[in-house]
Amino acid sequence: MTCLFILFADLIPKRIAITYPEMVALSVVGIMNFSMYVFKPLVWFFDTIANVFFRLFRISTVREDGMTSEDIFAVVEAGAEAGVLKTQEHYLIENIFDMQARTVTSTMTTRENIVYLDRTFSRQEVMDTLSRDSHSKIVICDNGLDKILGYIESHTLLTMYLQNENVVLTDPKLLRKALFVPDTLSLYEVLELFKSTGEDFAIIVNEYALVVGIVTLNDVMSIVMGELVSNEEEYIVSRDENSWLIDGATPLKEVTRVLDIAYFPDEENYETISGFMMYMLRKIPKKTDSVVYGKYKFEVIDTENFKIDQILVSLVKEQE
Repeated sequence: MTCLFILFADLIPKRIAITYPEMVALSVVGIMNFSMYVFKPLVWFFDTIANVFFRLFRISTVREDGMTSEDIFAVVEAGAEAGVLKTQEHYLIENIFDMQARTVTSTMTTRENIVYLDRTFSRQEVMDTLSRDSHSKIVICDNGLDKILGYIESHTLLTMYLQNENVVLTDPKLLRKALFVPDTLSLYEVLELFKSTGEDFAIIVNEYALVVGIVTLNDVMSIVMGELVSNEEEYIVSRDENSWLIDGATPLKEVTRVLDIAYFPDEENYETISGFMMYMLRKIPKKTDSVVYGKYKFEVIDTENFKIDQILVSLVKEQE
């Protein structure tokens, strides 16, 4: 009898309601409203007795239904699997939540790649620098990157040169004050700073007040949009179905997505694939250094000074 009750009073009705929720709801709404009206006094009576019991024994009946980020991730995953969310929408939502966990250093232009002008540069040196590296904003320094005076809009500077005006790089009318941020900020915090200050360009400094990089609003938004926007330079290039060429500055999240790797060992200690290599090798990497992790082999194929430029990732053949 118990089995029949569970089958016909619980499992079968529940399965029908899940499969045809709207049809079942419309068919029973009248009966439910009538039942609620008839049994309302009885429900109130039992509810009052239960409340008195809880007060006597000082039992709290307040539930904490705070939703965590894991709950939201689970809902998003379920929506993607059910086809409610498109792949691009799923990717976009994941990246938005990822902004809280990723620090600004994961998307910055590193110190060695910063293009800057020294306050003592001549007109010809300025023009040579701008012709080699075209950026909308360029940093003005005083004898090196660790003493940044501000930044100048490149198009304004070029316009003044074309008009044969006498340009002084430290002119207050030309030089704009730079926004400095610590390297511990998350991408979300940097985005909030950009919003509150109206800036779209910031200098990143570490705990020793040394400049480690620069970040722009476009850099932050490229993390959110990811593969939805086209980049001139791809971090990960597929050579064939079993090997990839990866830039050393590629964020781990991009590598895990492309290679379908669940996680990297102790990944809280680094943010890029270059950091993973240095962490695993336990030394300054050089060409041909390699690491095998999971079903992949990671091999350094190009370096510049102490920096890893390119890594070749290939599938490791299973030993028979």
